[in-house]
Amino acid sequence: MLNHLHISNFAIVRALELDWRAGMTTITGETGAGKSIALDALSLCLGERAEGDVVRPGADKADIVATFDVSALDSARQWLAEQDLAMGQECIVRRVVSTEGRSRGYINGVQVPAQQLKALGQHLICIHGQHAHQLLLKNDYQRQLLDAFAHSQTALAQCRQLHKLWQQLKANYRELLQNQQQREAQRQLLEYQVAELDQFAPAEDEFPQLELEQQKLSNSHSLIQASQQTLQLLYDQDDGNSYQLLRQASAQLEDYLDVDAELQPMYQLLQDALVQVEEASRELRRYSEKVDVDPERLQEVDNRLSQWLQLSRKHQIAPEQLAAHHQQLQQQLTELADDDERLQQLDGEIQHAQQQYALAAQQLTELRQGAALELSERIAHSMAELSMANARFHIAVEAMGIDKAGKEGWDQVEFLVSTNPGQPLQALHKVASGGELSRISLAIQVILAGKVTTPTLIFDEVDVGISGPVAAGVGRLLRQLGDNTQVICVTHLPQVASQGHHQLFVEKYTDGIATETRIRSLSDEERVQEIARLLAGENVSANAIANARELLCAP
Repeated sequence: MLNHLHISNFAIVRALELDWRAGMTTITGETGAGKSIALDALSLCLGERAEGDVVRPGADKADIVATFDVSALDSARQWLAEQDLAMGQECIVRRVVSTEGRSRGYINGVQVPAQQLKALGQHLICIHGQHAHQLLLKNDYQRQLLDAFAHSQTALAQCRQLHKLWQQLKANYRELLQNQQQREAQRQLLEYQVAELDQFAPAEDEFPQLELEQQKLSNSHSLIQASQQTLQLLYDQDDGNSYQLLRQASAQLEDYLDVDAELQPMYQLLQDALVQVEEASRELRRYSEKVDVDPERLQEVDNRLSQWLQLSRKHQIAPEQLAAHHQQLQQQLTELADDDERLQQLDGEIQHAQQQYALAAQQLTELRQGAALELSERIAHSMAELSMANARFHIAVEAMGIDKAGKEGWDQVEFLVSTNPGQPLQALHKVASGGELSRISLAIQVILAGKVTTPTLIFDEVDVGISGPVAAGVGRLLRQLGDNTQVICVTHLPQVASQGHHQLFVEKYTDGIATETRIRSLSDEERVQEIARLLAGENVSANAIANARELLCAP
C-alpha cells in the first residue's frame, strides 16, 4: 500500500507531501488545476520515461519519493529479496530527473535502472486510465482481460513454450528439405574428396617425419663421409690424431704432479677429454655403419611428399593440416548421410510436439471457457448497476483448431453485447456507444481489480462520459472495491467523489510571477463544500450544499 508521496520541483509542483490511507481516496479540483499530477509523479517514480521538461522552471532537478508498506505483499517482498533490495516491511522508491532529461532511480537507497523501477511497480500499483475503453474494442486485449480473470499465466506459459518448440522443429525440417538439392551436390563432392584422401591415407604427424627422412636420405653420402673423416681426425689416423695428442699432453703433465699439486685439475680435464674422444669415436663408427644409402626409399619419400603437397594445395590448407582435414571431411560426409534419417526423426518430433501443443491449447481453451461464463455473468450484473439493466453480455471463446494455432493458443475471444431488448448479441464495436463502452470498460476494470493482488489501484478519470445514476453506480462500485484494497480515483463527478473514504483537493496557486499546484486533504465540512461545487459550479447554493450532504451520507 502507498503510504507517503514526496514531490519536489515536478511540473508546476514546488514541494508537496502527501500521506495516503487505506480505503478509497478521491482526488478532485478545478479543470486545469492538475488533478492527475500526483499520479503522473508516481508513475515517473516507478519507471515511466523521464523527460527534462518535467522539471519545474527555475529548478535544476525534480525529486520524487514514494514510500510503500509491503508487509502484506508477498510478491513485492519476494522480488525485493531476489534483487537484494529488501529493507524490512517498508519500501522506499526514489526518482531524480535533471533538466537535461537524465534520471537516477533508487530502491531502498540503492541506485537501480529504470527497468527495475518499472518491474517493482507492477507489484505495487495498477493504473487504469481514462482511455482504457478504446482498447476494449481489440480482440487481443479482450483475450488478455479474460486471461487475467482466469489466472491462466501457467497454462499460457506452457502453451507458449510448446508452440515455440513446435515451430522451431518445423523450421529445422523446412531448412533441411529446402537444401536437399544443394546437399546432394555437396555429398558428391565430399565422396570424391574423401575417397581420394582415403586412398592417400595421411597420418597425423607424418608430414614432418617425411621431411626429416627425405633430408637424411638426400644427404646420406655426405653424412657418411663427414662422420668417417671426423673419426680419422679423432682416433683412426695413424700419423697423428686427437686422441694421441691428448695422451701425450696428459703423460707430460703426469710427470710433474708430484712437483706442483695445482696441475691436478688440468690433468683431470685431459683424462676426461680422452674418455670423451674415445666415446665419440665409437659413436661415430656406429653411426657411419648404419647410415642407409637407399635410392629406392628416397624416391618413395619424394613421391609421398610431392603427393602430400599437391593435395594440400588442392584443399588450400597447410600440409600439416591435411590429416585433420581428412577427418573433418569424413565427419561432414557422415552428417550428410544422416540427413534422410534426420528428416524422418524430425517429422516424428514435429508430430509429437504438435500433439503436446494441442493438449496444452485445449486445456487453455477449457480454462478460458469456464472463466468466460463467470466473467460474463459478473459483467452483466455490473452493467445493470450502471443503468444498463436490459443489456446482455457474453464472452465467446471459440477454439479455431490447429490451423489457427498461435503462441497464445488457438482461441478466438470476442466480447459480445446486446444493449436493448430483442437485439441479438453482437461485437462491441458494432453495438456499444461511447458512453456504454466506457461503462462496460469500467465494470470490467473493477471486476479484474478485485482479482489481482496489487495493493494499490489507481483510476485516472475512468468515469469520463458518464453522469447521473450511472455515476452513482460507478461510485458505489469503486467504494466497494476500496473496502478491500487501497483505491485512488481522480474524478470530476460528485457522485463518485462522495463515495470516497477520504478526499484530496487540487488547486492552482499563483503570486503573479510563478504558478504552483497544491494538494490538501479535505475535512468533512470542506468535503461538503467541494461536492456542492462539483454539483452546482462556482455559484454554490443552499440546495447544492444539502444535496452534497445527502450524497456524502448515502451508503
